[in-house]
Amino acid sequence: MNIVVDYGNSSAKVGIFDQRTLKEKHVFRSEVELKDFLQNFPADHFIISSVNTDAKTVSEWTSAKKKFILRHTLPLPVQNLYATPHTLGVDRIAGVCGAQILYPATNCLVIDAGTCITYDFLDSEARYHGGSISPGLKMRFEAMHTFTARLPLVQVTENPPLTGNSTETCMQSGAIHGLTEEIDGIIRRYSEKFSGLVVILCGGDTAFFENRLKASIFAVPELVLSGLNSILLYNVSR
Repeated sequence: MNIVVDYGNSSAKVGIFDQRTLKEKHVFRSEVELKDFLQNFPADHFIISSVNTDAKTVSEWTSAKKKFILRHTLPLPVQNLYATPHTLGVDRIAGVCGAQILYPATNCLVIDAGTCITYDFLDSEARYHGGSISPGLKMRFEAMHTFTARLPLVQVTENPPLTGNSTETCMQSGAIHGLTEEIDGIIRRYSEKFSGLVVILCGGDTAFFENRLKASIFAVPELVLSGLNSILLYNVSR
């Protein structure tokens, strides 16, 4: 069995894989819970990606025979053409590695809808080029409230009107419709440039956006975990 850990800003997602098959998924919001789980789960191989926690410390909690930490120096099953690989978010590279497993020899656009929206392009020859980053949905609401004197902090709503008739509904319309149009527009531009493009949506806001977009997409919430597992298998076999 393989254990893969995607340690984000607020929680750790853990996937248990039998080769390429995801058998279990767990979410831990405290280090104590994660440590207890890792110390008591027998595994052959382990990999972690972390954005703000000491990955080396977490790796010491497991007795797996082979352990890997996702850094820019770790060999990948794709060719990384990013100009500054040391600055590349580990979740972004894991996402495109997941896309490569699901759709080999295919032009892929991975959209991770989370705190930020990230767009990452992998070509049909398994070459990762980069992409773009923009503010995510909740960040847009928080920014309008933080950087203005009078705009309130409003909540995300499922069906905002196109034409708001109050400050709250105007903000909801602008943030939600604006971001939806942004995502559709980015997809359209990539589709015009790259033939046979497959678009994969993942991240915490996947469910919110998957039925709002005009473009054809594949929603794969566990894409990053699958990508981490593919990186793990690639390094185990070397």
